[in-house]
Amino acid sequence: MSSNPVAETVASLMPRAKEELTELVAFRSVADFDQFPRSESEGAARWVVDALVAEGFQDVALLDTPDGTQSVYGYLPGPQGAKTVLLYAHYDVQPPLDEAGWTTGPFELTERDGRWYGRGTADCKGGVIMHLLALRALKANGGVPVHVKVIAEGSEEQATGGLERYAEEHPDLLEADTIVIGDAGNFRAGLPTVTSTLRGMTLVRVQVDTLAGNLHSGQFGGAAPDALGALIRVLDSLRAEDGSTTVDGLGGDTAWEGLQYDEERFRQDAKVLDGVELIGSGSVADRIWARPAVTVIGIDCPPVVGATPSVQASARALISLRVPPGVDAAEATKLLQAHVEAHTPWGARVSTEQIGQGQAFRADTTSPAYQAMADAMAVAYPGQEMQYAGQGGSIPLCNTLAALYPRAEILLIGLSEPEAQIHAVNESVSPEELERLSVAEALFLRNYAVS
Repeated sequence: MSSNPVAETVASLMPRAKEELTELVAFRSVADFDQFPRSESEGAARWVVDALVAEGFQDVALLDTPDGTQSVYGYLPGPQGAKTVLLYAHYDVQPPLDEAGWTTGPFELTERDGRWYGRGTADCKGGVIMHLLALRALKANGGVPVHVKVIAEGSEEQATGGLERYAEEHPDLLEADTIVIGDAGNFRAGLPTVTSTLRGMTLVRVQVDTLAGNLHSGQFGGAAPDALGALIRVLDSLRAEDGSTTVDGLGGDTAWEGLQYDEERFRQDAKVLDGVELIGSGSVADRIWARPAVTVIGIDCPPVVGATPSVQASARALISLRVPPGVDAAEATKLLQAHVEAHTPWGARVSTEQIGQGQAFRADTTSPAYQAMADAMAVAYPGQEMQYAGQGGSIPLCNTLAALYPRAEILLIGLSEPEAQIHAVNESVSPEELERLSVAEALFLRNYAVS
């Protein structure tokens, strides 16, 4: 990185950043209180509160959101007449999945091969640290030239909509000229990227019932309708032969215009096993950024170990459907539910329940804030030009903020490049990315102040 005072300050703060991220990662802040103690999320929220207070933020508050979780808010005043920038991250994390699959403990930050491992290091506790680093660097080099609002969400990974509803009920709280969402990532490590689109999503729970109770498969199998078999038929109907998503009435042939994703590179990033084909049609970018994608993310059925020779009376599945910009998530939900009902075989009883939803998002990349960020990234990543990419994931808050503040510019950056393996075992963050993006954010705030 080329030498400049902001970059030098951030570099000097990296040991402290590692210590702080270690503390924050230690909280098992999964906002599913059936699986993880509420106290862990509350502890992480208090950590963020203390960090903001220590940096001189005013009006620091724990916001009790309608979904039963807490978000953290703070306001740092800048010069009179300055613009206002909202910095977003979330402190809640995905469950660790199979803890035995982690090389080191998921809630113990561990350095290995030049990366920091632990749940939330990239998604998105690292984003909280990135914001703190950027602000500290500016304070050490002439001050923060804009008014800054920080919001750290407590349930983003659960898609339960708590912060969205809170923001709608308190529309003045998060109002800003520009919003920086620190929950995206570079297309690959070392390539500065802003995310210009996000797919929306819906989560639907499906239950199939066929019998009053389980039956002996030898005595009744072959005629008694098997709920698990019926559910498998339903789930199979959601994909074409090539793996493309097929929800009745939902289009799936949109093309992505912009940065392309090399197929071999994608195979490496996704760690696809040798000989296993990719699914879908069109370019990789089409498939992951511009088209719907259905995923069965959970099934309730007997585990193999301990299974008995029974015809199953009931079975459940949780289906995630990602939808591209231009597709209404609520309408997609209705189409998915109708598809499931239409494709349930043998007259089996089927019920569907939506448990989460977020709309797709498309940014205005022609705004002055994007030029300010491009100039900042050119300094933080010498010799690299800022790229625009899509992201297959969803950040439901983006559309809420865009609707509440239609004149606000929204930029998405962050630490979740492919090697980070967010949501999987052995999630990690590149400290070099954390350092460079913190520099980029600091310089962006300085550039934007005079744009």
